[in-house]
Formats: sequence, C-alpha cells, structure tokens
Amino acid sequence: MRNLPYLFIILLCVATACTSSKKKSPKALYQYVNPLVGTGGHGHTYPGATQPFGMLQASPDTRLDGWDGCGGYHYSDSIIYGFSHTHLSGTGVSDYGDLLLMPMVGMGNFDNNGQTNYASAFQHKNEVAEAGYYSVKLDKYNIQAELTSTVRTALHRYSFPKGTKEGKVLIDLEHRDKLLDVDLKINGDKEISGFRRSQAWAKDQHFYFVVQFSAPFSASQLKEISVDSSQKVSKVLLTFDLDKKQTLVARVGISAVSVEGARRNLEKEQADFDFDKAKENAQANWNSALGKIIVEGGSEEQKHIFYTALYHNLIVPNTFSDVDGQYRGLDGLVHKSDNSSIYTIFSLWDTFRATHPLYTLIEQKRTKEFIETFLKHYQDSGRLPVWELAGNETDCMIGYHSVSVIADAYLKGIRGFDEKLALEAMVASANRDEKGLNRLRANSVMEMNDNPESVSKNLEYAYDNWCIAMMAKEMGIDSVYQDFIRRSQYYKNNFNPETGFMRARLNGGWFSPFAPEEVNFNYTEANSWQYSLFVPQDVDGLIALLGGEDKLEVWLDKMFSSSSELKGTEQADITGLIGQYAHGNEPSHHIAYLYNFIGKPQKTQAMVRRILKEMYQNAPDGLSGNEDCGQMSAWYVLSAMGFYSVTPGSDYYVIGSPIFDKVTINLENGKQFSIVAKGVSDKNIYIKSAKLNGNPYLNSYLKHSDIMEGGELILEMTDKADSDWGQAQENRPTTSIPKEVSIVPLPYFEAASNAFIDSLSISVKGLSDSLEYFYWTGYADQVEKAVAFDKAIIIKEPTDIFAYSMDRDSNKSPIIRAHYAKTDPNRKIDLKTTYADRYAGGGELALIDGLRGGDDFRTGFWQGYQGTDLEFTVDLGSNKTISYIALNCLQDAGSWIWFPRSVNFELSEDGVNFKEVGQSDNVVPDDFMESSTQAMGVRMRRQGRYIRVKAKTIGTCPPWHPGAGGNAWIFADELLIEN
Repeated sequence: MRNLPYLFIILLCVATACTSSKKKSPKALYQYVNPLVGTGGHGHTYPGATQPFGMLQASPDTRLDGWDGCGGYHYSDSIIYGFSHTHLSGTGVSDYGDLLLMPMVGMGNFDNNGQTNYASAFQHKNEVAEAGYYSVKLDKYNIQAELTSTVRTALHRYSFPKGTKEGKVLIDLEHRDKLLDVDLKINGDKEISGFRRSQAWAKDQHFYFVVQFSAPFSASQLKEISVDSSQKVSKVLLTFDLDKKQTLVARVGISAVSVEGARRNLEKEQADFDFDKAKENAQANWNSALGKIIVEGGSEEQKHIFYTALYHNLIVPNTFSDVDGQYRGLDGLVHKSDNSSIYTIFSLWDTFRATHPLYTLIEQKRTKEFIETFLKHYQDSGRLPVWELAGNETDCMIGYHSVSVIADAYLKGIRGFDEKLALEAMVASANRDEKGLNRLRANSVMEMNDNPESVSKNLEYAYDNWCIAMMAKEMGIDSVYQDFIRRSQYYKNNFNPETGFMRARLNGGWFSPFAPEEVNFNYTEANSWQYSLFVPQDVDGLIALLGGEDKLEVWLDKMFSSSSELKGTEQADITGLIGQYAHGNEPSHHIAYLYNFIGKPQKTQAMVRRILKEMYQNAPDGLSGNEDCGQMSAWYVLSAMGFYSVTPGSDYYVIGSPIFDKVTINLENGKQFSIVAKGVSDKNIYIKSAKLNGNPYLNSYLKHSDIMEGGELILEMTDKADSDWGQAQENRPTTSIPKEVSIVPLPYFEAASNAFIDSLSISVKGLSDSLEYFYWTGYADQVEKAVAFDKAIIIKEPTDIFAYSMDRDSNKSPIIRAHYAKTDPNRKIDLKTTYADRYAGGGELALIDGLRGGDDFRTGFWQGYQGTDLEFTVDLGSNKTISYIALNCLQDAGSWIWFPRSVNFELSEDGVNFKEVGQSDNVVPDDFMESSTQAMGVRMRRQGRYIRVKAKTIGTCPPWHPGAGGNAWIFADELLIEN
C-alpha cells in the first residue's frame, strides 16, 4: 500500500506528458529551415553554419572538384574531408573552400588522396543541419564535430571518444583551389594564423585567418609546398593532450584584408569559447531574420520549403568588409567604408529577377548597402559588377544587371545613395565595348558572328537599357532617357515574324537551320522557347509583334504543352521542364505570369501552383536546378506569398496564387502588409475576388507602394476558373514603350544561303507592312543609290548589299549589310562525314564557300564534327596546277575542340586513283587553352582535279581535361587552295 502514492505520481506524469504532447509549442522559425535542401540533385548548396549575409560559411566538404561539388558538399557522398570556412550557394562554377580543419585520432596525416587519406566516412543519420548549426559524427575517428558561426567567425567543437589521450587537428591551406601564395604561422601554443592567395573562378582571391583553441597543443608537424620556387608552410598537424577533457573548441576569424583584420573580427564577434551560447545567438539571429515574413496555414511541408527558401535568400550576398570597415576592392587594393558594410558574391544574371526585388521588400537597408557596394566597385575599378566574387570580377554570364538592381530600388523609393554617381556608372556599363556592346550600339543589333549568345545578349541589354531610361526619367535627365529608351527597343531586331520567335541574325538575315527547341550558342543556357518572351520592359510591344493577345496565349499554351525534348548542345542547366518551360534555369522564371497581361490570370494561377508543387520539395534534391545564390528560392518565396516581380524597375508585382492562409510582411518602416487567402487549398487555387484594405480590388497586379503603406489584401479563393477577376483591360498589368519614342526596326535579307554558284535571289523584308524597305549594292556610303524594294533581287557576282526600313513619317532604321560570296561554279564537295546541325557553318558548301570564321567557334561560320575523323573530297571541275592546300581549323580546348592530330591531302585526276601529296601535323599542345586558329596545309607543285582531305581527330578529351573520356570535336571552316 505504501507504493500507491508513487504509482499515482507515475500515472499523473504519463497523463501530463500525453496532454502536453497534444499542445506542442510552435516551432521557432529557424526550426523550419532545412539546409540540406539543394545539397542533392544539382542544387549546389551547402549544409553548414552561417549567419544572415555572413562573411563566413563553416561547412563540411565532401567533394574536391566537379560540377556537383560547387558548394563543396553533395548529399550522395559518404566521406568528409573536413570543415572549411567559405562556400558558394548554388552556383554553377566552383570556388572557395578556404581553410580546412579536420579533427583526427591516431597517427594523423597530411594526405587527402589515396587509401590512407585523412577523410572520414559519415552517415546522414548522424548528421544535423539547422540554421546556424551543423553537427556530424566522423565514423573513422568516432569524433562528434559541431559548427556554429557569427557573421565573420566560426566555432568548432570536437568531442573525442572517451579515453582518448591525444587528439589531432589538421589545418590544410592547400584544400581545393590552386595556390598562388600561402603562409602559416604558429603563435604560441593556442593560435595559428596565416593567409592564402588562390586561383579558381576568382582569379586572385585573398584570404586571411586566425584560429585559436580552447586548450594548448603539445606538438605540431608542418608540411611545406613549393610556391614561386620557394618553400612555404601550407599545412600543420596539431596534437592536443586530452587526459582531462575530451572536448576541444576552436574559434576562427577570417578576413579578405589581413591577419590583423581577421583577429579584430574574432575579438569583436567571438571573444570566448562558449559554443552553446554562440549557437543560441546564431539561431536567435535567424529567428529575427526569418521573422520578416510570417506565414500561417498551409502544410508543415510547405512551411519547411518556404522558410528554407527564405533562408537561402538571406545567406547571399556575403559580408566582405571587416568590423572596422576595411575591404579589398576590385582593384586588388584595401579600402575602407565608413558608412556601410561592403558585400561580395553578386550573381546578378540570376538574382536581378526575384532575389533583389524580394530584398526591396524585406531588406531595404541592405539593398542600399548593396548599391553602395556596386558604386564602390565602380570607383575602385571603373565598372559596375557583373558577377563579382571575393573582390574579383569573373565576367560570368551576360548583361549588366547591376543597373536593374539600382533602378528597381530607386524607383521603389529606396534612396540615400549617390544617385548621380549611380546613373553615371549605369551609363558607363552600357557604353563599354566588350561582349558585343560596341556592335550593338553601332548597328542596333548584335549578329551571331559579332559575339556568341547574341540573342540573349540583345534581349537582356534591351531590358537593362530600359532600366537606365526609367531611372534617368525619374531624375529628370531627358537626354539619357531619350537615348536609352530607344536602345531598350532593340529586341525588335531579333524577332522573326515568320516563326514568331527571337532568332539569331547572321549576314543581315537569319541563322539557319532554326528549331526553337534547339540549344545552341545563340542563347545563354537556353533555347528560343525559353528566351523569346524575355521582353519584360515592353510586353505590349511583344504582343504586337506576335500579332495580338490571342497569339501570345496560344504561344504560352504551346510552350507548356510541347514535348520536353531538347535538341542541340547538351546543357546541364536546363532542368525542371514543363513542355519547353525550364524552371531549373532563370530565363523562364517570369513566363507563367504573362497570362495576366492578356486577361487570363486563371492560367497564371494554375501554372504557378503546378510549379510550386512539382519543382520544390523538402528534400536534398528538392530544387529543380542550381540554387543560384537565392534566385531559385526567391521565385518560391514570392510566388508562395502570391505575387512575382515580372519587371524589376516597375512599381508593381503580378499576382499569382498564394498557398498560405495568411502571409504577413513585417516591413522595415514599422508597418505590416498581409495577404489573406480565404478558403485556399490544393484545389482552391483560383482567385474569385479581392479586397485591398476593405475596398474591392480588381487588378491582377499589386503595387509596391501599396505594400509599403501597410494594409491587407484579401483574396477569395475557389476551385473554379470562371471568375472574371483581373480580366478587364484596365485591370491587367502592362509595360509599354511610348509611341513618340518608338524606333523603326531593322529590315532583314532573305536568301537561300550566304554563298552561291551561279546566281542568288534576295528579298528585303521586315516586321510590318506599314514600313517601306530600301536597298542598294556597292558600298555603305552610297545611300543615294537606295531604291524601294518591290521584287526579288538577282545577283550573279559577289555582292555587298545594304538596306534600311522607313516608316510613314520618313523615320529610318539603321543600315544593315550582307555579303554574298560566289563559289567557283565548277567546285563541288562530297562530305563523307556528317556535321552537327548546330555547327552547320552555312551548310553543305561551308568548307568551300569563301566565308571564314573568327577566333570564336560560337559565331556561326564554323562547321563542327564530334567524335570522328573528318573526310571530304572537293572536285575543282578540271585539272589544275596546285601549289598549296590547307584546311583552316580551330582549337578551343576548354570547349572540347582540338586541332586535328594531322591533316592528310591526296590528289587525283580521275576521282578514282588518289596519291598522297603531303600531311600537316599539329604542333600546338593539347593543353593550350586559348581559342586560336591555324591553316594546316602543305605546299607542292602538282596537277589534279580532285582533292581528298582526311583530318584525324585526337579522339577523346585527355585524362587531365574536365571532360575526360568525352568525344572531342574538330572545327573547320574553309579549304584553302592556291594555284
């Protein structure tokens, strides 16, 4: 009987536990973050500990190289090399991985290769990844490793196995990138400091560090490496006595400026070794950062995806200035910012679309600092960033999308930066000469032989120019506005009215053959389906080109319902396909929202919901493509809230279909804006009606200014797509170019080919029947010879032809030019080897048409052959005395193109009996990486009518090459013959 009270207590405790389990406390927001999302598939994220916009990312490294190792970690891997302190989030190129630490027991070693390397196996069941915290058990050593961070520092905590008397920690500065310089110093028995200069994507990255330990090390072993003919310490293996304590804590400060800067960062942000306190602070910071958007309703899965996406938007760009304001500029020198933090990692081709527009809502102060960083870069180097990394301009991707970020912020009321300097820098970016800009300014179009990826560049430059025009207009600078509003319309010169697609221009006409699903070097990581609707600055103008709203609707419907088969170049970035829509890469991201512009918002709502559901999961492979520094996730954050930034630089967002009952944006001005979706569910995806602050709201777009004023948008959701909400013309989003500043589009030539044998028929056409077309032959300055085109032009000799368009008010377009070469009518070619369609070089006559390509294989005239020798025979029509024969070839080893091993030439008088007349052997090394050309030929004095050419491929890419084992290419563009 005496045990009954104890039994009662036990039963009471069980009952209380059961009751409390039904009333679980709500999760802290950081607990919804799953940093493992994107570490599988091709997401290229990392799972380690970082802070909002932190300088430092303490994370495990499981891969030393490779495309899916860009973030240093891939979920499919089973070993960890150690824990480094800088990582890229979702990029398509590899870099970082600075300062690797690896705890060990036993003998320890310096090697990360071979069977005795220091890497350890691990299991995901023993891995914990949270916002601001990472933990894993290293199976090889039975060590529990934990990581947390501040903005500029990291803490490591290593729990060694019980009974271990000695623990070891390796510090490796050789890890990952090529070393340009290195230094490592031992300062007493608790500190290591040093620096590394490395070369990878960033050509000259400076990294400085200080590592301090909670206990003294009793021994150290050094490893040296030869750098510039001198021996320098690159690794150290430290030994710690663990008799009294099995736990070791290391705190790490980093800097791009100096060791002293790293030390100051460490002293300011992490003055002690209290790991649990640092972890608590890190996760409190994440709660605050994530709390800028509060979602209610939806499933737990959707909340995990949403807050993980928001997390991925808040870890890049990275802080780059030290606590005292010092930073390393694009000029390689150290500067100081007194007013704001300086940042690095601007993946602007990706992030201008949604990531930075999201920041204009929830990170306005930081947006101002981003712009001030841009302007510092301009002052330090004379240019705005394109894709900046660690104080280096990588020049990766296209456009000059800093101007989009600046204009979008300025036009949304974010001020306080030097706006005059900003406009000066924006104009300077547009007036540079590289990447075809000089040709575009001169001709109002960039042809494919001017620069590769010409279609994408023309379209994105046009949008960027519109951003400059809008900012200049807001500032009252009319001359800049007039210039750039005209440049913003150059997209029209890539529109082909016969196909309804944006196509590459070549020789005054169009590149052929054309297939919209073909991936080639006229587009940036995309095809014509995915780029033809990138005219966010003038959707009305695009609709007019297509022939009306009905035509755009049909175009969109067909895009989403077409086969997902791609042709042409294999492009790993084109993923997440719905028809020809590719959500895994950025050019498609605005397209589902274009239905709103033609009064079909229900189609936008249905497609947005499909993408939200199919392309995002709470899993390592939960992203449909590279995370790309936040853009993939920003699409989800904005779309899940219920809107998207189709046109950054305008004052509105296009409404889609929210997935949560309520979303509240906590604005920096102290106000709140909420979106309430009444009755929302997986079936109720359509908007029946809306109210803004209690008043009926009929627009299918939402103004930025309305959000910033605070308030509430209530959407009545339904499962029926029969509402007329948002359909009326006055309720649709719109972008347009004023008619008074409209340009006259270029005409184009239409001919069967660029080379002919006997004669060639040429027509002059354009975009509109309301335009008149004039042409002349001879020289560019003979414009007085121009006559109106009214019938086909027949030429029989090599000809230069010129043309322009003229509207009814006698406004003229720029002049276009074409050159048509006449091929010797007696010459014929018999190709024994099939060329790739995407590298046709002009067709069957390409090797004898007299047209030669330049140093870039992507610009139209080269003919490409992969994985095979090249063989062909040329019939000269009669016996001739030949003194020289050569095949013009190209090498671009980085693109898998090599000069032939040899080119063999044979002559025949009857086409049956051939005799070898010489062989030209390649003398350029296989590892010569610069794009170059050479005529591989022989001299002789022989009679012959038939020339047989055999070019020997190198076979497969060499073992040292990233494409090792893949089939190499031969590129040729002309057989040169001298009599």
